[in-house]
Order: sequence, then structure tokens, then C-alpha cells
Amino acid sequence: MKLDNFFQQNNYVSSTSRGLISGFLGGLAGTAVKSLVESLLPVRKIEQRSAQIKVLDDLSTKLTGTPISIQNEAIAEQLVNFPIGATVGAAYGYGKKDKDIYNISDGVILGASTWFSTHETSLPLLGLEPKPTDVPIKMQINELLAHVLFGITTEIVRNAVNQQLKTGRFR
Repeated sequence: MKLDNFFQQNNYVSSTSRGLISGFLGGLAGTAVKSLVESLLPVRKIEQRSAQIKVLDDLSTKLTGTPISIQNEAIAEQLVNFPIGATVGAAYGYGKKDKDIYNISDGVILGASTWFSTHETSLPLLGLEPKPTDVPIKMQINELLAHVLFGITTEIVRNAVNQQLKTGRFR
């Protein structure tokens, strides 16, 4: 069976595969947009290190005996962001596997809930970020905006890739 024919089928395996692939690619694109926004708008105080760098520093110190060098922090942070974004996107795509209609509000909800479940709750609880009450409101809004744009981009790309796979026009 040709791959085009597989993706065009309307069964559980085909729709799940389309959902995972389209969500994964959407999550990668969404992460790229989020990273761009975060490079333009401040999302943390200058001296504050990101949660990703803190975790990678601990891992690097345990494995090599030294933390990540300052010159490598930006690339190391993206080495965490892109796999996480792609995974979130794949899970989102799986959840939308039977929904072919584009819905921007689903993307907004994805981004806002991702922001809330990380920056407002789990990361502060883990001690990787300050409590939300200790973060200036402008930085919280910038972070929320970056996450909402992540979600919207993920939904746009997910829908486009899903449609292309389903119609056999993805080459």
C-alpha cells in the first residue's frame, strides 16, 4: 500500500498517524515562533536563568563535572525547547486526530494551558522558576503571548499538514 493511500484512509491507525505527525510538525513550528517572540520580548529578568538551563546545568555537572558554558546556553535551551514543543504538539495532534476543521481557539487554549501548567504552576513548585507573584506582570504577559502564539502556530500547521496528508498532496 502506498503511503498516500494509508494517510487517506479513515481508520484509527491512519487518523492517529496523521494526528501525531501533523501535531509534531506543528509543535516544532510553534516552538520556533515562541523562541522568536521570547528573543524579542523579555520573559525573565536578565540575571535569571531559564528552567531549561538549570536542569541542563545539573545534568551536565553530574555527567561531566562542569556546568554548561555561557556561550552554549542559548543552543542548550533550544535543545530542550524543541523536543518539548514537538511532544506537546504531537499530543495535541493526537487529541485532534478526528477533527479536520481548523479552530484557532483550540490553539489559544493549547498555548494558554501550556503556559499555565508550566510557568504558573509546575516550574515554580519545582523551584525552577520564581513564584508568579515574584515575576513582573509585563514579563508574565510576554511569556503568555509567546505561548499563545505557540499554540496558534501549532494549530495552523497541524491543520495544514493534516489536510495535506489526508488528501494525498503532501510530497
